[in-house]
Amino acid sequence: MLRPLLCSRRRLGAALGLAGLLALPTSACKPATPSTAPASAPEPEAAVALTTVLFTRHGEKATDDPRDPGLSPAGEARAQALAALLVRAGVTHLFASEYRRTQATLRPLADATGVQIAVLPAGAPQELVAALRALPAGAVAVVAGHSNTVPGLVEALGGQVRDTVESGGQPNLPDDAYDRLFVVTLPGARGQVHTLELRYRP
Repeated sequence: MLRPLLCSRRRLGAALGLAGLLALPTSACKPATPSTAPASAPEPEAAVALTTVLFTRHGEKATDDPRDPGLSPAGEARAQALAALLVRAGVTHLFASEYRRTQATLRPLADATGVQIAVLPAGAPQELVAALRALPAGAVAVVAGHSNTVPGLVEALGGQVRDTVESGGQPNLPDDAYDRLFVVTLPGARGQVHTLELRYRP
């Protein structure tokens, strides 16, 4: 009777030992996790506010003064159309030459937005280009120029004007072109200059 009893005890001990192994935490069987966390993904670059400059030629000229004419009724209507087009564009700066017709072209927009017109000489385009390049990021400027200054100003900022005519060794807008509006987008530290041409009419 002693042998069966010993066998029973041995079987019970083996069963208890197996049960103890099965009761161990499952985490003991998992491989150890790395002590260092994986590198995080690089943060996206912050958006850079762009500077926008819109160039247009003055409106149609009057015949009241051969040296410094004002605007004709058609030119005045065009100035009103320009103001209606850009009144909600967030304009922050206005630039015109010393001539009456460029300032009169921007006057309705200045009155509608409360932005004062800065006057810079047409014969010193480098001053205007420097002022445009110094604009704060996010600025929206409108420049009223002349047929023989607008293409050169756009190109000085890195933009492009097509369908010009040569006169005096420089590109000019055609004499009857009053409806062309060039939108030049200046990037921040990186990126390309973009030029968009629009047409507007009274």
